[in-house]
Amino acid sequence: MTNGKISSKEIFALEDKHGCRNYAPIPVALCRGEGIFVWDVEGKKYYDFLSAYSAVNQGHCHPRIVKVLQEQAAKLTLVSRAYYSDTLCVYEKYMTDLFGYDRLLPMNTGVEGGESACKIARKWGYDVKKIPPNQAKILFAEGNFWGRTMSAISASSDPSCYEGFGPYMPCFELIPYNNIPALEKALQDPTVAAYMVEPIQGEAGTLIPDEGYLRKVRELCTKYNVLWIADEVQTGLGRTGRLLAVDYEGVRPDILILAKALSGGTMPISAILANNNVMDVIKPGTHGSTYGGNPLACAVALESMKVLIEEKLPENAAKMGEILREELHKIPKNMVTAVRGKGLMFAIDIHESIPAYDVVLRLRDAGLLAKTTHGQTVRLAPPLVITEEQVRAGARIIQKTIESFKQ
Repeated sequence: MTNGKISSKEIFALEDKHGCRNYAPIPVALCRGEGIFVWDVEGKKYYDFLSAYSAVNQGHCHPRIVKVLQEQAAKLTLVSRAYYSDTLCVYEKYMTDLFGYDRLLPMNTGVEGGESACKIARKWGYDVKKIPPNQAKILFAEGNFWGRTMSAISASSDPSCYEGFGPYMPCFELIPYNNIPALEKALQDPTVAAYMVEPIQGEAGTLIPDEGYLRKVRELCTKYNVLWIADEVQTGLGRTGRLLAVDYEGVRPDILILAKALSGGTMPISAILANNNVMDVIKPGTHGSTYGGNPLACAVALESMKVLIEEKLPENAAKMGEILREELHKIPKNMVTAVRGKGLMFAIDIHESIPAYDVVLRLRDAGLLAKTTHGQTVRLAPPLVITEEQVRAGARIIQKTIESFKQ
């Protein structure tokens, strides 16, 4: 430490020595954020083009959200669901009115949202669809990622997620993503209760399905009396240029999972929305959470949603996304093999001759933070408050950095 301040190198060493090594962070130690920018402990400023995997859609430390967080924290933070509070009901009404569902189940994290959705779907399968006991199946798309709990890894097709952690959750089955014939064949099994899918697969590398895929998912799930669960933890709340990614095809899932940007990046908050015919299978004592629906979370989530709507952040994501796409396509084609994106959710596939992780490190050195996934893919997802000037500046950094690898 120097002058009472801890350095980046000291932070790296302390975490390596005392922390569980379940992450391999990019070597940068951050201590402050504002809007689309973050600063490290030495004072260097960076464009944040990851947004905590889309949890910071409203930008770092949005003043409206921080104000509500501070005010509510000084009044009441937690009573648990043993009692009513004056915030949960207001939040539930706002969210159900906004998204057009009857009921909301409040939880804390995205993976808890997925767990809760699976639990609701199985109960519905037994109580409503009359699937024989202990036979209810849930389908997932290959390449999915919704967390690292035992259920989530049981649904994974990535060996790095599931190897060494068995036995796995029974009656979870995988089908190819963006493959309607495979989905219809699987749905014909009368023991299938639900199909859970991301409208755009984030961790897999921003994989976007064919146009019409989600409409067909809706049609087939209705035809075979199967619940459609949409995992919009990353794609939802403005990230893709609409409030929800499913809005592009004008369809609505039976169960909707939201998290991440639901708190504007301030605390863990998630929500599961469904209509009475689905949600009412949950009775007192069958599901719960000590912190789910706590007053602090409800106040923060309500303000975070109002910021998204009132500041027209989905609309800005759509406009800025088109500019970012235009700029990214200026990168030489012999250096990138693909550019994919919708709204401000993008991925660049780096040519195999250039190590993608080295690209990320050079981006960091140039003042922009991004992240690799699945080897050669670099993910880009800046906060939705980004301006045109900032998009073009960030894109110039990306272009110059990749071009710096020319031999």
